[in-house]
Amino acid sequence: MKAIRYDRYGPPDVLELADVDMPEIGGDEMLVRVRAASVNPLDWHLMRGKPYLVRMMTGLSRPRASAARLGADMAGSVEAVGANVTGFRPGDEVFGGLENRGTLAEYISIRQDGPVLTKPAGLTFEQAASVPVAAYTALQALRDQGRVQAGNQVLVNGASGGVGTFAVQIAKALGAEVTGVCSTRNTEMVASIGADHVVDYTREDFTRAGPRYDLLIDITV
Repeated sequence: MKAIRYDRYGPPDVLELADVDMPEIGGDEMLVRVRAASVNPLDWHLMRGKPYLVRMMTGLSRPRASAARLGADMAGSVEAVGANVTGFRPGDEVFGGLENRGTLAEYISIRQDGPVLTKPAGLTFEQAASVPVAAYTALQALRDQGRVQAGNQVLVNGASGGVGTFAVQIAKALGAEVTGVCSTRNTEMVASIGADHVVDYTREDFTRAGPRYDLLIDITV
């Protein structure tokens, strides 16, 4: 099968479309044909090996063979299942992510109890593949760390980005009153996904005026 691999750190030129072995599946795993995959900032950092702290995971001077795979998000269809798999069957459409990366490939293997769910019928493969990392990051920040409650005042700085757009919508779903901070060209979009208030940072500094907030999600660092 074909997959994206890299054997040195650097710009996108280091990426290669390589022929690699098909993944094998164990009794608790399934083989998924990847129909769509998305790219996250994590992939950019891993490809460049910067900040250098990432090399503690992937290899100091060059990426280890086991780490030279990119892509954590995917959507696709189940091709085969292991003997112990009960929650999925061939033909099921799924989406999710891989903790050990590698979704920039034609096929992946994933545990049935891993980060994978049945794809909603109303989503395309491309739409579903854009969800896992960004949406889960926003959910962790709001629900698990921020413990947002109905009626809380939440500000999302960077509301028009991948994590930010999910943060706005999840905060609204949790019952918060949401303020989104973005640039001029994105103000209408941020309002359209549910922000109660939108601050254009090119015209207003939210840190110097306005209300106080119960939680601030900053995705601009």
